[in-house]
Amino acid sequence: MTGIDVARPTAPPLARWTTPPIWSEGLAAALVWIGAGALTLAWPDLTPWSRTGLWALLQFALAAPLLVLSAAGSAWSLTGRLKPAGRWLIALPLALTAWQVLTAKTGILPLPFFPPPQSILEVYTDDAGRLVESVVHSLALLLPGYFSGALFGFAIGVAVGWSKTASYWGHPILRFVGPLPATAWLPVAFFFFPGARSASTFLIGLSTLFPVAVLTASGVGSVLSGYYDIARTLGASRSFLIRKVAIPAALPHVFVGLFMGLGASFAVLIVAEMMGVKAGLGWYLQWAQGWAAYANLYGALIIMALLFSGLIGLLFAVRDRVLAWQKGMVRW
Repeated sequence: MTGIDVARPTAPPLARWTTPPIWSEGLAAALVWIGAGALTLAWPDLTPWSRTGLWALLQFALAAPLLVLSAAGSAWSLTGRLKPAGRWLIALPLALTAWQVLTAKTGILPLPFFPPPQSILEVYTDDAGRLVESVVHSLALLLPGYFSGALFGFAIGVAVGWSKTASYWGHPILRFVGPLPATAWLPVAFFFFPGARSASTFLIGLSTLFPVAVLTASGVGSVLSGYYDIARTLGASRSFLIRKVAIPAALPHVFVGLFMGLGASFAVLIVAEMMGVKAGLGWYLQWAQGWAAYANLYGALIIMALLFSGLIGLLFAVRDRVLAWQKGMVRW
């Protein structure tokens, strides 16, 4: 018309559907779980176990979410969280299958000392009520003792780390009495306390108190004096220095003491429940050993491992939240 080319608007390119990459390790883990379940059903047991079918069904059920997650790939945030554990998800069914083959299928590991996974599953289905009751009793004994010991240990540690007078009188006592294991105080505790429960709570608190007190005192004592000088220049009072300078700076040391105290309290809890308490996981272990019920014993040990590692993980989460201002500086 006029000889001038008019640029025509071009349509935007059509968005292409891209398939998310498959999570290969998750797919491999799902296939291993399926193979493990098939082997459980196809290979007959030397001794018939009532929970063999349920064990195979559980293995297939564990494979199903892994198949979904592996197909979703990186589209699901859960997949990204599980990726670091990919090789463990493959190793776990292989280890359980080897355990089953050595016990239920071939009998290389003899009964009753080495029960198969089906027997452990039978414990969880038939004795769930007693196990739940034992977990509740153990937590009811552990938590009051741990928190009271941590509270008193923290207060003692702050006093010893801050005050020269408290350090003069308290530090030698911590060094002299602290290394003694809490279980060594069993005869004394059962003499001074009216019942086994109160004595056990005292021993758990004692096992927590000393590491928390020592690490807290070390943390308060290692705070740089320059921090105090700056705060005093700005008009800070003595209580402000303790609350806002000494304690926050010592918190990494405090959490180390809390972790050490929690680990020590687990050992004392089991020993205390074996000695006099009539319920709890330690009592359950003693009962299972007395009846040579090794499947019950192993089942309780698995629950203890999950429970105690869960409490450790919870303490890690609390530490990460409290020490968020030190993110990237605390590595343990």
